[in-house]
Amino acid sequence: MPSEKILEQKKQQVAALSEAVKNANVGVLVNYSGISVEKDTKLRKELREAGCEYKVVKNTLLSRAFEEAGISGLEEHLKGSTALAYSDKGYTDAPKILSDYIKANPNSGFAVKAGFIDGGAVSASGIDELAKLPPKEVLLAQVLGGMNGPIQGFANVLNGTIRGLVIALNAIAEKQSA
Repeated sequence: MPSEKILEQKKQQVAALSEAVKNANVGVLVNYSGISVEKDTKLRKELREAGCEYKVVKNTLLSRAFEEAGISGLEEHLKGSTALAYSDKGYTDAPKILSDYIKANPNSGFAVKAGFIDGGAVSASGIDELAKLPPKEVLLAQVLGGMNGPIQGFANVLNGTIRGLVIALNAIAEKQSA
């Protein structure tokens, strides 16, 4: 039986992890086996620079943290070596960075197990689809461009009509002066 001190430390770890998971927009569970220390350090640095957290966590602690955070459906993925990458700053950074790493190292054993988006569990394929999305800024630009297109077309039509009216008025004025 673990000592009270160790049990208290684990409770604090679960509470901190649960709070982080609650606040995260997205989280990705990965099987981190087969990654070298050098590549792991590089991956952690890239995730950190993107504003993501990456932790290797015991499955039992992660299971309890998910339970406290109200996230269900990930229990079956908490087997073997598990790491969690999560972010509260965006939805695509962690999935994209991990997906790019997997594509660059296809035979490493490193793989996405599953994940969560806004507190709801998603499969590995859902995380893969999320990784394919462009960043938030690009999506906003595309939406605004789509909204701007009809307005710009309407302005061009009005401009053409006004231009035609000016040409007609100039022609009439020339005929009257001649």
